[in-house]
Amino acid sequence: MKKKIAGTDEVGRGALAGPVVAAAVILKKSIHGLKDSKKLSPKKRIDLSNIILNNSYYAFGYATNVEIDKINILNASLLAMKRAILNLPIKPTLVLVDGIYKPDLDVQMEAIIGGDSTENEISAASIIAKVYRDNLMTNFDKDFPIYGFKDNKGYGTKNHLNFLKINGPSKIHRKSFKGVIQE
Repeated sequence: MKKKIAGTDEVGRGALAGPVVAAAVILKKSIHGLKDSKKLSPKKRIDLSNIILNNSYYAFGYATNVEIDKINILNASLLAMKRAILNLPIKPTLVLVDGIYKPDLDVQMEAIIGGDSTENEISAASIIAKVYRDNLMTNFDKDFPIYGFKDNKGYGTKNHLNFLKINGPSKIHRKSFKGVIQE
């Protein structure tokens, strides 16, 4: 039996607003050009994301800003990865996880520091998770246009911090994060 290797990664850990999103990917075939999503242009990420979605088994998982505030960002990231893995349409025999921590699941796992740059399955998960979360934040911009989410994707840019100072946090901001609540 051929091993079904999944990769998982999360995006949005450092953002001040929105969920942390994870993806899990089992590639059906080799895909050229996979690398850490942060090292790709937005256009290249979108192009590769479409190729990945058409040539893999994949799933997403996320933890909301409320969950992040309740259990902290590390535990929320692991929860998002766990949800993504559990949402896969087929069960993997091995899961490669980016980083040093692994979600608590009854499946063989290997944590790989920098895995989003070295393991195709993790790179693929990184790419589709980033595109998915960026699209989510662009949609949130329609509900909360005063924060510039379509441009900052919830990260603590100078403009975003200024918007927070003027308007206070929205319901999707992470209240436990420095910079969100001003003293």
